Amino acid sequence: MKAQKTENGITVLQADCFNPRDILECGQIFRFDRDGEGNYRVFSLDRYAEIKKTNDGYFISTDSPDYFYDFFDLDRDYGVICEKLSSSYDVMKRAVEFGRGIRILRQNLEEMIFSFIISANNNIKRIQLIIGRICEALGEKTPFGYAFPSVKKLAEVSSPDFYFRLGAGYRAPYIYETANALKDGFELDRLKELDSVKARKALLDLKGVGAKVADCIMLFGLNRFDVFPVDTWVKKVYHRYFETGLKDSEISTFFVNTFGDLSGFAQQYLFYFLRTMDKGGKM
Repeated sequence: MKAQKTENGITVLQADCFNPRDILECGQIFRFDRDGEGNYRVFSLDRYAEIKKTNDGYFISTDSPDYFYDFFDLDRDYGVICEKLSSSYDVMKRAVEFGRGIRILRQNLEEMIFSFIISANNNIKRIQLIIGRICEALGEKTPFGYAFPSVKKLAEVSSPDFYFRLGAGYRAPYIYETANALKDGFELDRLKELDSVKARKALLDLKGVGAKVADCIMLFGLNRFDVFPVDTWVKKVYHRYFETGLKDSEISTFFVNTFGDLSGFAQQYLFYFLRTMDKGGKM
């Protein structure tokens, strides 16, 4: 794959390991949509990009090419990652072949914290609706929609009821309390300096952040690849293809021990593969 920045976007050629469907619909991001022509639109903080298919790849149209070059992790050789993972297990090879276009996005840490608090025991459509309502209520208006609000904005609402009225349900006090914790001195920058064990422990101090949410924040907000978030689909992957009699609470450690520093990549390929397969996708 080759990617080159231009004044108004990014050209992606020989896009063997870049497919917007795989990237955006594998569970790592919620602020995107697809228009009637099949083009994907992506929102991050107050930035916007539109991905269009071309004869020889894709063009990412954006006013922020530097931001989205980093966002789409375009300086990493995913071909090497795919090759290493494909040589491990047959199911891993099948998963990589199916989701070869996946890239793990480099997303904003604050946006990931609140997005994945909202994601707990929730479905994609409802998560998107809740986040969209919060952006419209508190985010700055841009030419392309509403920006994700700052921690200051999220914390200055009068009570958790504000988020309850936006559809957050039992997660409303978690959003409110976590926003205030971040505003009042929880050191996000320090997380970047900690090893993964200590970073996870620190994240677990935030309201609404359990083990799975913490691992998602670390993978998608801190780009820690030595984590393996476990949800219903990952449990199915384990029990169907890797069963060794472990408790569900031990599955994440099993996969991290199995895939090491490629664990986060392996998780995305396996999650996307099984979820699509079990929902009737073509394998």
